[in-house]
Amino acid sequence: MRIAVADDEMLARKRIARLLSALPDVEIAAECESGEALLEAVADGDVDAVFLDIHMPGLDGTEVAALLGPSGPLVVFLTAHADHAVKAFETGAVDYLLKPTDAARVRTAVDRLRERLAPVDAGPTGRIALPTHNGAVLVDLDALSHAVIDGISVVVHAGGRKHFTDLRLADLERRLPPGAFLRVHRQAIVGTAHVERLENVDTGGYLAHLKDGSVVSVSRSAARQIRRAWGLPR
Repeated sequence: MRIAVADDEMLARKRIARLLSALPDVEIAAECESGEALLEAVADGDVDAVFLDIHMPGLDGTEVAALLGPSGPLVVFLTAHADHAVKAFETGAVDYLLKPTDAARVRTAVDRLRERLAPVDAGPTGRIALPTHNGAVLVDLDALSHAVIDGISVVVHAGGRKHFTDLRLADLERRLPPGAFLRVHRQAIVGTAHVERLENVDTGGYLAHLKDGSVVSVSRSAARQIRRAWGLPR
């Protein structure tokens, strides 16, 4: 799990990073002293979660969480003020840590993140149920070519049809079989069986050309993962 930490107090930031680094399978993706720096650090979509101080100069933690949006990393808030708990959870935060925190409480927060990030079995039918404003739609996984964020909605493309689902993109990703679907951008998932070719772009990423003619951007960090997984030259 890749985690970024943002706190304008260096000692507090270093302490949280140290406690997180002591946990198995946790990698510190960035240590940031401001909300603006954190937004830049997570822009390529290669961060799973952020530990975010609420009180910082410039953008405060809740403002940063709002800018991360539903497709961004999961959020754990840090603060010295217990009265901010309600506001923190109203933003959809996974957890809320009161500073100074200890190793056990950080471990609990990371366990909660793991639960939210764990893939969900799509079931033996090979279909996925997509909640929408008009009920649920059952979509064959073999037909699901890609899903993208369009404004405030996630649009699932399957069998030539578009389905506007109430799921966040991160929640959809956890419901899909790992390996068969890739999060190629913070705003897109593609089904690997539907990728026809990858076109290099100057940023170090790709444009994924799908069999139905769609073109989906692949971030630089996702491109690195694809090259490793598919044995492509780096």
